Amino acid sequence: MKIGVVVSCYRQERFLPRTVAALERALDGEDWQGVLELAVPSAAPLPPLSPRWRVVCAFDERTGRPGRPLTPGGGRMLGFTEVGGDWVLFVDSDLEVEAGWMRAAIATVAREPELAAIFGRLEEWFLDGDVERMGNLRDMYRTGDVDRPVDFLAALAFYRRAALAAAGGYDPRLHSDEDFELGLRFKQLGLEMRSLGRLAARHWSEPRPSFGELARRWRTGICFGQGEVLRLYLGQPGFGALLARQRLYVAALGMCALGVLAAIMSLATRDLRPFAVWLGIPAIVIAGMSLKKRSLRLGALSLATWTLQGFGMVVGFFHMPGRARPLGGVRSVSC
Repeated sequence: MKIGVVVSCYRQERFLPRTVAALERALDGEDWQGVLELAVPSAAPLPPLSPRWRVVCAFDERTGRPGRPLTPGGGRMLGFTEVGGDWVLFVDSDLEVEAGWMRAAIATVAREPELAAIFGRLEEWFLDGDVERMGNLRDMYRTGDVDRPVDFLAALAFYRRAALAAAGGYDPRLHSDEDFELGLRFKQLGLEMRSLGRLAARHWSEPRPSFGELARRWRTGICFGQGEVLRLYLGQPGFGALLARQRLYVAALGMCALGVLAAIMSLATRDLRPFAVWLGIPAIVIAGMSLKKRSLRLGALSLATWTLQGFGMVVGFFHMPGRARPLGGVRSVSC
């Protein structure tokens, strides 16, 4: 079985050495080739790469210049067109893949070639200065410790090439939620996605959540994807599942709308009580989340995250991405 590997990197070169070394270990002895897709040309030196790797970035044929940073789905599909393989492994550039999971995944698809995709448990790990430590999330996507079907794959995904092509691949119009949206199309086609009940990879980042992370999500457009996908699925099967997935963001928007109404009432009646009563809502939410997370800062960050994502969802909804799924005039070049 030939395996293609696509690693998409958007200014996350800090974690690339760990990612590449883990993949080399995990795929030792296998027939594989890899593509490292850079959303923007790297200013930092890349880690040493074996001859199995090719480094590519986007090039816009219409302008004759490097393309703008691609969406997550766009970057993955650019890599998909460049790499071969009966099965394709998509890995975010901040993941450290476990060799045991990789061997189990290869053995599973060899036994059951009709499977469409393989996933696994992801652990959260932080690089805090020079200190490495595990985060609070032992199971980031709640896949569990037993083999079971899943609705979507994120950050790490092992796809049968024919199945991914049949589903149409990742949608390059979406700034986020591209994994969940692809999962909807897989289910509509009756394609099975399975999580193996074992550790698949460690997800590395700087400590989060943080207010800096929230700013980055807005700046890069990550928080717009939830609205973009809702707009695409408006009036179609799957819209309800997508809306339910954004329930916390919808609730945060409702809370803000009540706040505006309370402020108007207070101004109109010159009575601060309506607005004072409303202030109790965010206070209760922050208090509850602070108790759950055992941190006032994390409690406040939870509400801030839901609120920012809610407003980003509105922006994304009215962005109205185009109907065309292909990447258009964008192709890859060695870089």
